[in-house]
Amino acid sequence: MPERPPDSPEFDWLYGQDVGDRGVTPVPISGADDIEHTRVMPRGGGTIQPPVSPPAAPPAAPPAIPPATPGRTAPAGPPPTPPAKTKRRRPPYGRIVLVLLVAWAAYLVAVPVSAWKNVDKVNAFPSSGRPADQPGTTYLLVGSDSRKGLTPAQNRRLGTGGVGQIGGRTDTIMILHTGGGKPLLLSIPRDSLVPIPGYGTTKINAAFAYGGPKLLIQTIEQDTGLRIDHYIEVGLGGFVNAVDAVGGITICPEKRMVDPRANLNIKKGCQQVNGVTALGYARSRHTEVLGDIARARHQREVVSAIGAKVKSIWSVLNPFRYSSLIHAATGSLIVSKGTGVWDMASFARAMTQVNGTSGLTCSMPIRDLAVHWDHTRALELLTYIKENKTDNIPSGLCTPTGLPQ
Repeated sequence: MPERPPDSPEFDWLYGQDVGDRGVTPVPISGADDIEHTRVMPRGGGTIQPPVSPPAAPPAAPPAIPPATPGRTAPAGPPPTPPAKTKRRRPPYGRIVLVLLVAWAAYLVAVPVSAWKNVDKVNAFPSSGRPADQPGTTYLLVGSDSRKGLTPAQNRRLGTGGVGQIGGRTDTIMILHTGGGKPLLLSIPRDSLVPIPGYGTTKINAAFAYGGPKLLIQTIEQDTGLRIDHYIEVGLGGFVNAVDAVGGITICPEKRMVDPRANLNIKKGCQQVNGVTALGYARSRHTEVLGDIARARHQREVVSAIGAKVKSIWSVLNPFRYSSLIHAATGSLIVSKGTGVWDMASFARAMTQVNGTSGLTCSMPIRDLAVHWDHTRALELLTYIKENKTDNIPSGLCTPTGLPQ
């Protein structure tokens, strides 16, 4: 220990000397490893204050990561975990389309099935004396003067006189044959002179007036040898409404036609007409030199025009047009018992094919304008039909007027 200078008696405590005799109480040191604190000198013999601890040092910062430098590889470590992706559900477009297609197919079937419930069915076939079964299918189509389905305004515009009775009179008699060959639509002029069972030889439409569809079928089967499989009768209302349901049809008269009896006044050339005008065109015969022969040709023209409109894809895709067409066609329809929806569907399909290269339209072969049948040519034509060989019919047998060409 250093030796105290002789001239500093008051600093004995600094050099470890006994200071008890100077009235100062020494403060013991807590330990050899304690940090030496600044000692406060007592005033007036007071005691020494304990040392004040220094403020706590702030926590050490984490070591900084040096920036990456070119050529140096970053320390290896686990790759960061990418955030979980939320899987988005795609709308089930395929299922939606399938449901729509099924619903549309059900609608196409449901409409005619529902409308079919309102169709009248009659016992149209004779009980005996009928031809044997023949290949193919033969329909008898009759246009009657029934006003069922017509509005009062339409009925006034028809120009047909009083309200006709169902099965009362007919202006249209056609035979449609379908089978292995082309479908064939054959007109039988209503003034054709034929023998009618029980009534002698007279105009064929008298059979319908005398005995309705049963006597008419008996007369046709007896005179032609054809077996009729289905009977279809359409009233004036169904005819008019069918034309209007397809948005009208195009007719092409070869001259101007003014016929007050048919309430008809149209110009020459192709033109768009509504149901009432189309009916007048199909019924008129007084403006034509060929009379009933020309009328039958007009009827086939109108029926074929309706068929061309019906087979348009728009008639199926447009639900309103489809429904209107079905109900118009069945609104004044009478069919034979046993004729069903699918038979009518086959009939409608064939009617869309008869006009053009896919079908045949002709009139019963006749030998004069008095509408006497040409039995030789008629028998030949009817034989092709009975044998279901319509593709083999010579052009000279199937003519628009029935007269030889």
